[in-house]
Amino acid sequence: MERVRKSKIKMVSIIIPAFKQERAIAKDINRVTKVMEQLGYKYELIIVVDGKVDKTYENAKKLESSQVIVVGYPHNHGKGYAIRYGMVRSKGDIVGFLDSGMDLNPKGISFMISQFEKLGADVVVGSKRHPKSKINYPLHRRIISFLSQVYIFVLFSLSVRDTQVGMKFFKRKVIEDVLPRLLVKRFAFDIEILVVAYHLGYKRIFEAPIELNFNIKDSIVSKNLLRILLRTFLDSLAIFYRLRLKNYYNDDNKRRWKYDPELKFPINIG
Repeated sequence: MERVRKSKIKMVSIIIPAFKQERAIAKDINRVTKVMEQLGYKYELIIVVDGKVDKTYENAKKLESSQVIVVGYPHNHGKGYAIRYGMVRSKGDIVGFLDSGMDLNPKGISFMISQFEKLGADVVVGSKRHPKSKINYPLHRRIISFLSQVYIFVLFSLSVRDTQVGMKFFKRKVIEDVLPRLLVKRFAFDIEILVVAYHLGYKRIFEAPIELNFNIKDSIVSKNLLRILLRTFLDSLAIFYRLRLKNYYNDDNKRRWKYDPELKFPINIG
């Protein structure tokens, strides 16, 4: 019998973007499902296969149910694109995403969701720098993460100590207002969604502890680190330009939006 927690939160939607995860996707789905069943919230998992280049889609489909929805498309478009693709299909009043591969322990979802009820949060982000976080993370990645947050604060005055952890949750209203304005499909998606939310007045952004066991051997990011760092930096500068100089994310630019038939929601075309 399904146990549903008494809560103001009617449903939690979790998007899991997946690319080349044929070996791990079934385990990932089972781990997150187990956590959500224990928490007792009504929920849905939306697995977005970001390019059907291996058997990730087929393996995920084997576990599809009323609470596990598997979608995908032929070609890889990037993490940001995949998350948006899943979010517009979500039904929850709390909507979040969690990176596949499970370097991040999904048990952290519990604390993150509780912040919406206890603190009235607009956004809750996982943070490696939270004092209660438990992280197994290489020194060079810690240095890169610190330097990244310095330039993000300089550019955007965003007082979030860690924008890059792949576990973030949002009130549905935030998603509805922010999503159509986003342009970044790949490397700086996490930065853009937080910057735009803050810019639109959603300033109750809280950080939550995480448990991170970094798997450098299987990490796609580690294999392309320098290229990804450069692209993230350039994308961040582009976000700054659109935010500070073009007022690109403001309401008066809605005239620039058009409907994307594949994503099935409006996008900003500039």
